[in-house]
Amino acid sequence: MSRTLYCFVLYLLSPILYFKLLLRISKDRQYLDRLSQRFGYGLNRSELTQKDHQPRIWIHAVSVGEVNAAIPLVNRICEKYPDFVIVLTTMTPTGAKQANDYLSDKIRHCYLPYDFPGSVKRFVSSIQPAMAIFMETEIWPNYLAFCSKKRIPIIFANTRLSEKSYRRYRNFKRLISTSLSYVDEFAIQAQMDAGRLMKLGARKESIHITGNIKFDITISDKMKQAALHLRYCLGNQRPIWIAGSTHPQEEQQILDASSEIKKKCMDVLLILVPRHPERSSEILNKCMKNGFKTLLHSKLQNALSNDIDIIIGDSMGELPMMIASSDVAFIGGSLVPVGGHNVLEASAVGVPVIFGPHMFNFQKISDQILAYGAGLQVENASELAETISKLLNDPTLRENYGELGQRFVDENRGAVERVFALIEKHILKIGGLTCITS
Repeated sequence: MSRTLYCFVLYLLSPILYFKLLLRISKDRQYLDRLSQRFGYGLNRSELTQKDHQPRIWIHAVSVGEVNAAIPLVNRICEKYPDFVIVLTTMTPTGAKQANDYLSDKIRHCYLPYDFPGSVKRFVSSIQPAMAIFMETEIWPNYLAFCSKKRIPIIFANTRLSEKSYRRYRNFKRLISTSLSYVDEFAIQAQMDAGRLMKLGARKESIHITGNIKFDITISDKMKQAALHLRYCLGNQRPIWIAGSTHPQEEQQILDASSEIKKKCMDVLLILVPRHPERSSEILNKCMKNGFKTLLHSKLQNALSNDIDIIIGDSMGELPMMIASSDVAFIGGSLVPVGGHNVLEASAVGVPVIFGPHMFNFQKISDQILAYGAGLQVENASELAETISKLLNDPTLRENYGELGQRFVDENRGAVERVFALIEKHILKIGGLTCITS
C-alpha cells in the first residue's frame, strides 16, 4: 500500500473513526476536552509554548504506559537543556492526566490530531518542532513523511515490536518500509525488536539497542509516603495482595482465586485495580454479587474496617502507590490473551510479582524475570490462589523474591542515558542553546 492509497483509505474509513470517537465520548466525557485538537484546530501557539523564541521538542506518548516511559527522558532533557520547550502529545485523557500530574511544570500538553494530511500539516506547522520523538512504536505515515519533508529529525524511543504487531505491519510492507526509512534513530529495547524492524524496512545504521527505559523507574519520596499511609489505613498486620491492570473475563478468575486464598488467609485483603478505572462500578457490583464486602478506594476515609474483603482502585495513577502498599502483586492482562502489562513497578519496590501465561507484549522481560528467579508465572486461577497463599504465609520466601526483583531492576538500569545520547546528537546541531553540565 502506498501513502496515497493509505490516505484514500483513511478518508474512506473516517465515518467509522468519528463513530468510534462518539462512542468513547458517550462512555467517557473527558474525550470532549479540547476535541478540536484531534483534528489539528485550536492549536494556539501560546497554549503550547510559554516563549515563542524557544526551540521545541515534540514527544508523542499514546497513553499512560508511554507517558510513564517518557517521564525520565523529559526530566533528563529539561535538566541539561532548559532552553527547550517540550510539547507532549497523547491520544487518551488518561495519558493526558498522567502527563499533567507528573510533568505539568516541564511540558505543554495537547492531543495528537489524527493522521489526516491536513491535520498533520496544521499540527506540525503550529508547534514547529526542532525534533520529533515517538515513544515505543507509533507508526504514523503522514506524520513521518511530513516531518522528514521539513527536515525535522525523527527518533523512535524505547521501541519494541511484538510478533503480533510485526505480522500486522507486514501486510502493508511497502507503506511501512517507506515510513520507517524517514526515521533517523531507533532506540530499541531488545535484539528481537531490531530484527523485526529491519525486516519491515528500517535502515540498519539507524538502529541502536538501548534497553528498556522502564527499568529506570524512580520511586519518589511523595509516593513512598503515600504508600506507607495507605498501608496504615488498610492495616499493617493484614496480608494484602494486589491484582493490577485487570481486564474483563479476568476479574472473575481473580475473585475465584480470592475465595480460595481466604480459606488459608482468613483476614486477607485484595486490592483490585482495573486497567480502565471507569469500569470500577461494574467491578464493584461483580465483587458484591460474589459475596465479597467491597469498597471503592475513593470512599476510604481513615482506617479500613476488618470486614472489608476487597478495595477497588478507581482513580487513574493509583497503581504504583497501591503496589508499594502490598505484600504480593499479580499483574493483569495475563490470565486472558491481552499480552500482559508492566511488571517492573512491583519489582522496583521489592514486591514479589506474579503473572499469567499470556505475556507476549512483555515477553523478554517476563522471561528474564523467571530466569532470574525474581517472579512467578501461573497458568490459571487455581495456580494463582496456591501461589499467592504460599507467598503470604511465608515471609522469608516473599522477601527473597522481592529482593531478587529489586536487584533485577537495578542491574538493567541505564536505558535513559543511552536514549538521551541519541537525542543529544541532534540537539547539538541546534545552535544558541544553554547546556547545564553537572
